[in-house]
Amino acid sequence: MIHSDWRALPPEARGGTVALGNFDGVHRGHAAVLAAAHQARPDLPLVALTFEPHPREHFRPDDPPFRLTLLPAKAAALAALGVRAVVAVPFDGAFSAMSAEEFVEGVLHQGLGARHLACGGDFAFGHRRGGNIGVLQAAAEARGIGLSIVPHLADAEGPISSTRIRRQLQDGYPERAAVLLGRPWAIRGPVTHGDARGRTIGFPTANIPLGRHLEPARGVYAVRATLADGRVVPGVANLGRRPTLGGDPVSRLEAHLFDFQGDLYGQEVEVALLAFIRDERKFASFQELTTQIAADAAAARALLA
Repeated sequence: MIHSDWRALPPEARGGTVALGNFDGVHRGHAAVLAAAHQARPDLPLVALTFEPHPREHFRPDDPPFRLTLLPAKAAALAALGVRAVVAVPFDGAFSAMSAEEFVEGVLHQGLGARHLACGGDFAFGHRRGGNIGVLQAAAEARGIGLSIVPHLADAEGPISSTRIRRQLQDGYPERAAVLLGRPWAIRGPVTHGDARGRTIGFPTANIPLGRHLEPARGVYAVRATLADGRVVPGVANLGRRPTLGGDPVSRLEAHLFDFQGDLYGQEVEVALLAFIRDERKFASFQELTTQIAADAAAARALLA
């Protein structure tokens, strides 16, 4: 499903309609590009070409993490929209130095054997983003490759974009982000060992590091977790640095799953943030925190009922 070497692709990843973009979040605007690609040539397999890492991560490695979806989750979301193969081109110094013409000829024409392309109107490519839609149009036409340029999908507040979704999450509005995404926003990662403090008060948690994910508003959320075996379990989660317990150097997600028994350590779990309950704050005592955790759990159960 995910291919990284565009020079040696299997037959099922070549000769298709290729949707181009970073696809961070795989939101409704991205879905419109994919739909246009499929509608233009429904007889061809649908392929998504993206970049890994995100170009911004390559050029600005010291920026705080900002990703809405890491590659496995991105590929799963693309597959749910009908994509047959994801080509995640390694974005490094050599690739960033490739000219726009080399990208079209080497990657799209020779590597992917693209027969039709689709992208948003602001797609830019090649060294220093030297290739724009006009360049792509001319280069594709010269090679007999079709092209669909898809206008930005917009709502009353403007174009739907990954930037808007990040802002909604950082402002504590996961339900608004979900409308733009077309599904709830989720953090996917391995469950790691915590300090087991929650277990002592009857609220054991699954701890998931944020890693390269965007850090949304710190606080407590009503959540729904999808486990490795496909089970979906409601719960409540704290996202932050646990100031009452001395503070952590980095934020993490601690999810308490309702009425769940089992060991999740090491398993890949996806936790969807459905509603923001309250801001993170420091309590005067562990007892005060414990009382609040019980209230948070009750609030989450009510929201999810």
